[in-house]
Amino acid sequence: MNQRSQSRSAARLAAVQALYQKHMEGTPLARLLNEFHQHRLGREIEEGEHYAEAEVDFFDDVVTGVDARTDEIDALITAKLAEGWTIARLDKTMVQVLRAGTYELLARADVPVGTAISEYVDVAKAFFDDREAKFVNGVLDAIAKEVR
Repeated sequence: MNQRSQSRSAARLAAVQALYQKHMEGTPLARLLNEFHQHRLGREIEEGEHYAEAEVDFFDDVVTGVDARTDEIDALITAKLAEGWTIARLDKTMVQVLRAGTYELLARADVPVGTAISEYVDVAKAFFDDREAKFVNGVLDAIAKEVR
């Protein structure tokens, strides 16, 4: 994996974490972005262990884009869920993975569909088992067919 791919992967994982924090704590967007810039992106986690260096502009775009377009994104996700399922019924981290992935499919034409989907499947695997990762794959694939 080249440096740009790694930094984008790190940015995606951090974006999901930031969106989760915003959702759970209601942290104002500017403060949230600043906190991640100062303390999370590419910083030391524990002695000798570093977060992968994240592509900051890409991170900012995903987080601010999801924040600005949440209603539109949630409508796309909801339309792809099984009957009777709502965003509110999904795991809170899962919601952020799907929102970030949907945003990229909607707004980042520079990112190939396959890349966006596989990257968010990988993000899902950081938090969930294979069943949930397959769920992310299915939902984002269905959204991609609609928006690309």
